[in-house]
Amino acid sequence: MVERQPRLLFSLDATASRAPTWAYASKLQRDMFIAAHGNNLAVQLCYYRGASEFHASPWLTRTEDLLQHMAAVQCAPGATQIGKLIRHYLAAGSVATPVRALIFIGDAVEENSGQLFDLAARCRIKGQPLFIFQEGFDSSVADVFRQLAVLSGGAYAQFDNSSAEFLRDLLSSVARFASGGRKALTQSGRDSDKLLLSQLQQSDSCQN
Repeated sequence: MVERQPRLLFSLDATASRAPTWAYASKLQRDMFIAAHGNNLAVQLCYYRGASEFHASPWLTRTEDLLQHMAAVQCAPGATQIGKLIRHYLAAGSVATPVRALIFIGDAVEENSGQLFDLAARCRIKGQPLFIFQEGFDSSVADVFRQLAVLSGGAYAQFDNSSAEFLRDLLSSVARFASGGRKALTQSGRDSDKLLLSQLQQSDSCQN
């Protein structure tokens, strides 16, 4: 059953900088897991933390399993591993079982941006967009995250503890995209789906 379902990779920066807001963020992330399950998706949870820890769960379809894996994640000091995450995303799918989208929630980038941009461009070629959600408003991080989203054909948004409903709705829209593509966003009529669709179209125009 898992092999036949659309797949979405849900990823987290679990380094120490996110520890102060982890309890809040975890609730939002949990809500998205439930939304993804409702869209008939198989979801893989990935996160990095520590010196070089990178974890990827099995492909999960049961809400209970998703929440169990989410609850086990704790923050630990370490550097970002966004490049490793994107390479995992690029290698995770196949022709028979493609991974339709990657959601990433993070607040920092400490790697060579040029190398990350090259990986994002490869994502566009493979039809695997990045949906990047920045916690906080660091402008230098925003510049890199926004460019990663554009280069991959995806979308970018910022959030803080005052935008819980906005983030939850937008994450659910990404889940609908992963399940049914742009057609699903066009047909739904939801405001968050319209917003996501407009971002995808902007990413297209930036590459033309």
